[in-house]
Amino acid sequence: MREQRKMALISHPCPSLIPLKQNHITITRASTVNNSNLPDAAKHTVDTYIKNGMVVGLGSGQVSGMAIQYLGRQLRSGALHDIVGVPMSLDSASEAATAGIPLLDQYQDTSQIDFAFDDADIIEEGTLIAIIGRRRSRGDESIIQEKSILNAADKLVFMIKKNQYQSVLDGSIPVLVQSLNWMEAAEQIDDLFIGDAEVWRRPSIGHADPLGGNFPLVTKEGYHVLDVIFTSPITSLAEVAESLDKVDGVVDHGVVSKFPCTVVITSESGLSIVENLQANAAVEGI
Repeated sequence: MREQRKMALISHPCPSLIPLKQNHITITRASTVNNSNLPDAAKHTVDTYIKNGMVVGLGSGQVSGMAIQYLGRQLRSGALHDIVGVPMSLDSASEAATAGIPLLDQYQDTSQIDFAFDDADIIEEGTLIAIIGRRRSRGDESIIQEKSILNAADKLVFMIKKNQYQSVLDGSIPVLVQSLNWMEAAEQIDDLFIGDAEVWRRPSIGHADPLGGNFPLVTKEGYHVLDVIFTSPITSLAEVAESLDKVDGVVDHGVVSKFPCTVVITSESGLSIVENLQANAAVEGI
């Protein structure tokens, strides 16, 4: 790799997919009585989608924390019972323990998950493809485990703010790569997106630089995290994910494409519910 330089990613723009037509998406709006809509999104998600006897994937982030706390209150009041949680991170496990939610002893890829909720960094309008993992995580957190639980769930809800639901995306996508040959993977990604993005290795402490500083982040699985920082609009998350999957040394990334999927969007006017019931599905409003 060209040493000590910003690996400017992109000369040719990202290839684009034909976007879903608007009638493939259903948008529902539900008015709320106050402007504190993050708690409303958490409450709506628990009240609408979680039923007695479910195994529930417990997400990470501000709204997921609120949903976990509210779910715990519902269990303590007897409004719900026989719920088992599957935490996606140490933070969600700690929140669940504090809230009194029983947890699955050990999560495996074959575990049955009836429903999962999570925060997302951004959602692509028209496809409901999400990006997770942008925030600087600790090495004991795992995008792999989070995505595994999201993909295993029979039903998935993301909870986001209105400004996180966008038709034109930019910013970063985290990519997990093998530690031994991380520079080769970074170079391939650099060449893949030349002119449209930069590739930086994520540090565990201190400030970031292209090589990740003296203390690069290592995940609990032993992988390095590359932040692919797009400076040009991302025309298709699906195409970007497909391209990253083909790079030698890439283990996983923060792009989540899941059907069926529901997005609960908060704004000053209330909640909007957007659904994709399948790859070419429609959504209905409340």
